[in-house]
Amino acid sequence: MQTRTLGAQGLTLSAIGYGAMGTAFAYGPSDDTESIAAIRRAHELGVTHFDTAELYGWGEGEKLLGHALAPIRDEVTIATKFGFTETWGTNSRPEHIREVVDNSLRNLNTDTIDLLYQHMPDPNVPVEDVVGAMKEFVDAGKVKYLGLSNADEDTIRRAHAVHPISALQNQYSIFALDTEPLFPVLEELGIGFVAYSPIARGFLSGGVKSIDHYDANDFRRQLAWWKPENFDVNVAIVEELTKFAESKGATLSQLALAWLLAKKDYIVPIPGSRNLDRVTENVAAAEFTLPAEDLARIAEIAPVGGIGGSRD
Repeated sequence: MQTRTLGAQGLTLSAIGYGAMGTAFAYGPSDDTESIAAIRRAHELGVTHFDTAELYGWGEGEKLLGHALAPIRDEVTIATKFGFTETWGTNSRPEHIREVVDNSLRNLNTDTIDLLYQHMPDPNVPVEDVVGAMKEFVDAGKVKYLGLSNADEDTIRRAHAVHPISALQNQYSIFALDTEPLFPVLEELGIGFVAYSPIARGFLSGGVKSIDHYDANDFRRQLAWWKPENFDVNVAIVEELTKFAESKGATLSQLALAWLLAKKDYIVPIPGSRNLDRVTENVAAAEFTLPAEDLARIAEIAPVGGIGGSRD
């Protein structure tokens, strides 16, 4: 698989990464054996970047990922994040960051975190203080590169002034376009972009179902794309996108990932799946090239993304 360099500090990732949220969080019941097999299959197919967070099972997701990658740790990059509380509040106080990052290192069973993100801006802690604490781990050799997630332009600029930011991770997909206004500042500052939920929480997977089909603790039950007033309209968009994907010899999810890769050369999507066939399908998207006219056609089909808003 081709690689992409994000930022000006030397961070190099596989063009498609693996998002491990669903192995421990948000998408209903999971099976550790199945998840580990999916992670290792992704690596066998060329994926070298794996993304997790403290939030994903409060350490359990990190432990699972660390176990899955232990035999190949030197061949991959691992990203994790801090900043949430178990009651969905924010906590990026420097003393808390230090505690969480040390826990993450133990959970991942690694000496170094390749990419450390603040998961969500904390309105109670200046980002200068946050990045200052993150920088301590870089100086100590425990973190290689710094990132921000779910950040706006002002936060990005202020953070980058304290220590170079290598990557911004926000939601981005054919269905979620609201992060695009940030691209000029990323290009100005030389920051890469990691796209989470690149298949729109599964809406662009080719197997979307109505809300009643999902487990009671599946967080998609709360998302606007699935609300009754939006669902049928969004399914109609998906049907048109599927026809277009098939005309290109691709599946819908492959089209969604190839679209991201074609948008900017500094974008790395991180789809996540516990299904081996789905992992194989997603990774194969790296082989598809979409010219400008294909991007224009996709924009005609979904001019404003998914109906119901992308920031669910």
